Amino acid sequence: MKLSTKSTYGLRAMLNIAMNGREHAISIADISKREGISASYLEQLLNKLRHDGLIRSVRGPKGGYTLSRRADAITVEDIVDALEGGIYPVHCAANSSCKKSGGCVPKIVWLKLAKAIGDCLGAITLKDLCLEAKRIEK
Repeated sequence: MKLSTKSTYGLRAMLNIAMNGREHAISIADISKREGISASYLEQLLNKLRHDGLIRSVRGPKGGYTLSRRADAITVEDIVDALEGGIYPVHCAANSSCKKSGGCVPKIVWLKLAKAIGDCLGAITLKDLCLEAKRIEK
């Protein structure tokens, strides 16, 4: 299973906002420059994150984006879910309309894997990542 650039770039953008946006909103141009992500793609990702309530936009000359809640209240799972629409290793694990859904033994494996991934990503907050980034910078 491989997550798309939506998740990897979205997580980088959220971390950038968390690290740099404590006192003022961070513009798409600033995030784009620091992270090397195209501004147009970044705008799409940030719109999804805003729609899911993870960030809010600030209008005006000093506008941009800020976190909508504290960094310790936003998990990596929240971000990936907002951008990917859920984390399932195979299509049938997310879909109950499978013909074999009721008696499919392999589906047990896929559901356990999805839960393990969700548990792992749900245990890591933006605050955790900010602390790790500061540790690495030293």
